[in-house]
Amino acid sequence: MPELRTETMTVNMGPQHPSTHGVLRLVLELDGENVLSAEPTVGFLHTGIEKTAEQKKWQQIVPLVERMDYLGPQSNSLAYCLSVEKLIGLEMPDRVTWIRVLIAELQRISSHLVWLGTHAMDVGAVSVMLYCFREREQMLNMNEMLAGFRMFPSYLRIGGLRDELPRGYLDAARDFLAKFPANLDTYHDLLTKNRIWTSRTQNVGLLSRERTLALGLVGPMARAVGIDYDVRKAFPYLQYETFDFTVPTRTEGDVYARYLVRMEEMRQSLRICNQALERITPTGA
Repeated sequence: MPELRTETMTVNMGPQHPSTHGVLRLVLELDGENVLSAEPTVGFLHTGIEKTAEQKKWQQIVPLVERMDYLGPQSNSLAYCLSVEKLIGLEMPDRVTWIRVLIAELQRISSHLVWLGTHAMDVGAVSVMLYCFREREQMLNMNEMLAGFRMFPSYLRIGGLRDELPRGYLDAARDFLAKFPANLDTYHDLLTKNRIWTSRTQNVGLLSRERTLALGLVGPMARAVGIDYDVRKAFPYLQYETFDFTVPTRTEGDVYARYLVRMEEMRQSLRICNQALERITPTGA
């Protein structure tokens, strides 16, 4: 019987890949489905937003920073507005703060839904993507209610908000948040104990706590190895210290652990959104 061939294959991933909006190129060495090495090449796309911002007035930069990340546009505009307000010593009324918290956490859920849907699709679970984009569509409709734009509403402004919340927005938020826990349970039913999903995520992409710290990784990557760092807790802004939520962590450090962390992050954002809603429209008001 002839011996099996054992050589590896070197392939390019990108920069033309339609999902790499950041655009980079990865030179991958593969042994079947296992990635033995990856050599990244960055710099294929540079938007020059920093240089463009030099020629703009402060308010004109809000639409620019939203386009730095089309999955979290209002998170970017929030960070920018908070920075400028701190620079010039502006303090926001509580109602503006609560509305910003609501929008920021809804944006976090929306971003996580795109991650979950595309991650599942890449692993072979196309139906999960359809469910996730169904919910995200509702959130894009809510953005349109805010300012007439689905992707980049530019509703958050230096000094507050563009306008008062439009009629029906809070009702739409309540409706989404009331239904979302059941939808999140559906995603778990489809994936969490699915043998194909677990076989392709457990013990894959393993990172140790030491390696994570050495690389300076944050977010779900760090929380999946037991590091409970979250800026909302470590350096509270928007009065996050007054909200009741936890920072989800795991210890396994693989793709599956990062998946579970992000799933729980959506549930925590749901908690924060409900608290923000209660403060915006307290019972009996």
